[in-house]
Amino acid sequence: MGREQWKKIWVGSAGNMVEWFDWFVYASFAVYFADSFFPKGNDTANLMNTMGIFAVGFFLRPVGGWLLGRVGDRKGRKAALTLTVTLMSASAVLIAVAPTYAVAGYGGVAVLLLARMLQGLSVGGEYAASATYLTEASAPGRRGFASSFQYVSMTAGQLLGLGLQIVLQRTMSEDALHSWAWRIPFIIGALGAAIVFYLRRNMLETEVYAQDDSAHSDPARGTIKALWAHRREAFLVIALTMGGTVAYYTYTTYLTKYLSGTAGMAKPTASLVSFCALFVFMCIQPLAGRLSDRIGRRPLLITFAVGSTFLTVPIMTLLRHAGSFWPALGLSLLALLVVTGYTSINACVKAELFPTGIRALGVALPYAIANALFGGTAEYVALWFKKGGIESGYYWYVAGCAAVSLIVYITMRETRTIDLHRVRRDGNAGAAVPAQPGPQPAKASPSGE
Repeated sequence: MGREQWKKIWVGSAGNMVEWFDWFVYASFAVYFADSFFPKGNDTANLMNTMGIFAVGFFLRPVGGWLLGRVGDRKGRKAALTLTVTLMSASAVLIAVAPTYAVAGYGGVAVLLLARMLQGLSVGGEYAASATYLTEASAPGRRGFASSFQYVSMTAGQLLGLGLQIVLQRTMSEDALHSWAWRIPFIIGALGAAIVFYLRRNMLETEVYAQDDSAHSDPARGTIKALWAHRREAFLVIALTMGGTVAYYTYTTYLTKYLSGTAGMAKPTASLVSFCALFVFMCIQPLAGRLSDRIGRRPLLITFAVGSTFLTVPIMTLLRHAGSFWPALGLSLLALLVVTGYTSINACVKAELFPTGIRALGVALPYAIANALFGGTAEYVALWFKKGGIESGYYWYVAGCAAVSLIVYITMRETRTIDLHRVRRDGNAGAAVPAQPGPQPAKASPSGE
């Protein structure tokens, strides 16, 4: 992989890292600021209210996916990526200065809600713009490897948030964290977004987009009408995302709360478990992505779905009784190893399903809908089961979502050998044609067609 391609991957990933730092610090620091925006009372109820606002961000993601996906297809990937980080910076500033309930009553909740709405719009477009950019910017036989850096950067952002949380937990009192120190990560996130904005202003457009002859002549480009012509692929994105997004948010953003609130671990220990597990998880993403370039995408997706369907209940049950650091870390690593089959390649799989003129919107809107329905509500559903006294019901919920996606993975076609430069424009299922022999990897059997 050449230096220019590494540069494109770095710039795209750096912005994604800041986006997801801001997105995840809300979840990881919610245990400290939940009581700041609501009347004193039931801690679990206040946390549920705060995570309910967190879920609102997910429900705005389809709107962001539509708006920013349209920008990405009509104005370019660079334009969409620059706009997403601008929105994220604004949301981080709003949360950092939001007044508490003691100062402004529910006015602080309104500010928090507005910030989460902006985050939802931003991330709704960021995922697709980043997935599209990383996939298009890479060599044909390296798309799995290159696109895996999306979850490398997402996880790096979460690690930075968790790392900052661990530092603050060890250097500040519990009272300070609950009263004002929880604002620190949002200030840092806003500063980081400003830096990435500068980097993205100078980034290069992908050749696939720049060389597409319909970039400025097709009035239907990036529209719902054009997406409807590829509705089979759009529904496929929703179905294949369902199990992966629930499992991912279960073992990342919810894990710390689960270990501290259910397993009874001290918050600093729970945060350290999450940090170490996520660091290993981040490091193995490119390895899995490169493996998919050799053997195909479907084997990894199927491995994830089988593992998540049959191992979720035992892993979560054992985690509930993991009383110390090492057992909890081992189980968390096992869970994240299974999830890697999805996270390392899902970006390129979705991008490979659509032609250039509808690729950003085609990935953005269906993915955002799936996340609004399943990813964004995962923590709230988990807390609902817990509040109802049947927490184990959530384990079966996660396994069931994975089982649905398993059916999709088994029946879908292989996308590894698709040539992004050669697309069909007739709107039929199958957004691209197989690449020509040469430097491309060997053609795999198009299972399920």
